Amino acid sequence: MTILDEIAYDQAGPRGAEAVVLVHAAVADRRMWEHQFRALSERYRVIRYDWRGHGESADAPGEVCHHEDLLAVMDALGVERAALVGCSMGGAYATEAALVAPGRVAALALICSGLAGHTWPPEMLAQARERVRSSVPEERLARYLQGSAEEVDPADVRAMADAHTLWQVAGPDRGRDALSDEVWEAATEMCRLVFQRSWTGPHGTERLLSPPAAGRLHEIAAPTLVLNGLADVPGIQEVSDLLAKGIPGARLVDLPETGHLPPLERPEEVTAALTAFLPDAFAA
Repeated sequence: MTILDEIAYDQAGPRGAEAVVLVHAAVADRRMWEHQFRALSERYRVIRYDWRGHGESADAPGEVCHHEDLLAVMDALGVERAALVGCSMGGAYATEAALVAPGRVAALALICSGLAGHTWPPEMLAQARERVRSSVPEERLARYLQGSAEEVDPADVRAMADAHTLWQVAGPDRGRDALSDEVWEAATEMCRLVFQRSWTGPHGTERLLSPPAAGRLHEIAAPTLVLNGLADVPGIQEVSDLLAKGIPGARLVDLPETGHLPPLERPEEVTAALTAFLPDAFAA
């Protein structure tokens, strides 16, 4: 058995071409990359996959290390070196991979990225409790998070997914009408699956890079593009600034009126930014 027996993935594009690996956000799965996957595969060998416990991949019992899974997927597919494009915590795992295996990372594109070892501001956590966690009664939510509920109410899954999408994907200062019906349905469908699986599946633990990436950004040598949604949660936008200032030579691009999933909400703009960035990055 190899990791590809547990990890769901797609690949497209010329086999001998330079490789691009797409790493999805925690609130989504590999479907969020549909536009980029199709467009970039005209020139590159493009791979997208679901993290363990997400999408169509196997559950993640015990300990899981997502940046090790990312490199293992590359190994199993015979990819020696690739550009890594990560959104949200997918960006955090791509950053960890660049620190662990710098020779294997040709470039980084970090979209509304997380950062392992970064402490989220208290006001962001309080807003998440108020706007997202409050969508499910506290006692039931506690059972879901502990894995002790005999069954999960589908209405609770939908309520949590809707609240999370409104707060993060639309953004804390925008309403439901900021997202098209197509984007809203795609985002909430993926988010519902995330909560359904996390509340009903085995509860594992996550191992991050040690020492953490937050204090090691200066070590990253790969050409780096940072994309920031100006309607995203402010605490997440602060991470984009940290990445752009901390990674030598990184370039920051702000996307107006854009929340936490730009590849889904602004697919043409994100694809255009990647298409412009990747040739020079691979040539560096």
